[in-house]
Amino acid sequence: MLSRLLIHNVVLIEKLDLDFKKGLTIFSGETGAGKSVLLSAVAMVLGGRADASMIRTGADKLSVEATFEVNLENKAFWDLIYQNELEVENNEVVIKRTLSADGKSKIFVSDQAISLKLLKQIGETLAEINGQFESVGLLKDSTHIDVLDAYGDYAKERLQTADDFKNYKKTEEMLYREQAAYEQNKQEKETLEHYAGELENAGLYAGEEIELNQKRAQMMNAEKLSADLNEAYRFVRGEEIAGAVRHALSAIGRANHLTNGQYDNIETLLNEALSGFDEAAAEIEKSAADLSFNENEINAVEERLYALKSLARKHGVCVEELPDVLAQIKSKLETIQNNENAVLTLQKEQKVALEKYLKSADVLHQKRVEAAKNLEYQVENELQFLKMEKAKFRVLIQDGLMSEKGSDNVKFEAATNEGEPFEALSKIASGGELSRFMLALKVCLAGQSGVETLIFDEIDSGVGGAVAEAVGNRLQKLSQNVQVMAVTHSPQISAFSQTHFKVEKKTIDGKVMTTVRRLDENEKKEEIARMLSGEIVSDEARAAAEKLIYGDK
Repeated sequence: MLSRLLIHNVVLIEKLDLDFKKGLTIFSGETGAGKSVLLSAVAMVLGGRADASMIRTGADKLSVEATFEVNLENKAFWDLIYQNELEVENNEVVIKRTLSADGKSKIFVSDQAISLKLLKQIGETLAEINGQFESVGLLKDSTHIDVLDAYGDYAKERLQTADDFKNYKKTEEMLYREQAAYEQNKQEKETLEHYAGELENAGLYAGEEIELNQKRAQMMNAEKLSADLNEAYRFVRGEEIAGAVRHALSAIGRANHLTNGQYDNIETLLNEALSGFDEAAAEIEKSAADLSFNENEINAVEERLYALKSLARKHGVCVEELPDVLAQIKSKLETIQNNENAVLTLQKEQKVALEKYLKSADVLHQKRVEAAKNLEYQVENELQFLKMEKAKFRVLIQDGLMSEKGSDNVKFEAATNEGEPFEALSKIASGGELSRFMLALKVCLAGQSGVETLIFDEIDSGVGGAVAEAVGNRLQKLSQNVQVMAVTHSPQISAFSQTHFKVEKKTIDGKVMTTVRRLDENEKKEEIARMLSGEIVSDEARAAAEKLIYGDK
């Protein structure tokens, strides 16, 4: 609740320091005394309009400071505090806003600088100012679903619906990404499968090109190679060399015998040489036998080399890299298959998530239908008390787009007279009727939004007598749950106040100023008598005021 308000240099207000209590607080005063200035100051510290024209003449800047005692149950407020890493001690927040003549503004929450955007967000969680012609929250269709849910008090079901919707959207986004990737890859799939089949059928293996080139070279030179091998064989097997080695071996053998083995090493080398000639002859003979002059075999090698090089050109690589190309293609095909499997899996997950969300949304819908009936009943009861017996109130719940709030559109509608069609609250033409509709809703919704301070400006407009008394009674009832402040010209409404302030315009030291003072019981009675009779207060007016205050209400 608002516990203190300090105002410096706002229009005609030089300095005000006001303390407030719970219950119903009334501000009264003559037209033009400055009640609207007081409300403008409060609105300013909640994030409302502020410009240099509001600075009191002769001053270089204005400032407004408000202290609020915030209940721990005001979740919206504390969420903003924690999210923005602000520090608030003892559940008491001090908001200060200054504006200098050059247009520079400063905003502080408990001595911590914040932005105007954040101030507006915080202000909405602390207080509401309800003006007769102001497009307040309840007149906006977009707010009605939240108002109904707060009234119905089924936060668990709404939270479950929100969680299920987030999960559904998450699976939907994942599915969209996978489908997009799949559609893109699917176009390549047939081509990749063709290439993979072509490369697999080619029977590729590493080193084949080198092997084929060697074989081709051998086959192309087979005749010359055969002649060379035969000549080599002839010399190795000829008597000239072999016979010479044998003669040398025989001579060394005799010499070795005479010297008791002095030349054993030479004898060994000659034996090895003779053996080497035999092995060389065998290898030459084998190699000559391996040589082929088959023209069909040569053509087969040529065709194989041509096929391999054609494949290599197609894929823009060399022949030796074709096995790697095949491996890469297989890897891409595996990715596409995995992608296809992921799409199928996510389609199932999305279906399950959607069914779960729709079930949660339906449970939430049923809760809303029940809450709507109760709210309609309560509001119409309040309207009867406010002398609007013929008025009707309806909570219209229609199918809407899926969201975290379910799939309902909620709209508050009213019919002010019997036989008239239901219309949006904003279509209520009479200011007095609109004020009473707003009050009826506020009474029914008291304490549900978390806002602990409600301020009504000119709620008595267009009403008087018994209707005004009924309005005062409901304001007092509302003040049992939240702090209520009202600016009024109505003596009937003023009589219900727990605290009464009088706003006056005075000339002090030649300067016109707006002052605000708290009235005691006698002063309150005198003020209500003035409101009843005018400038000259009669004894009859005082008696009537006393009856209003202390009579059976």
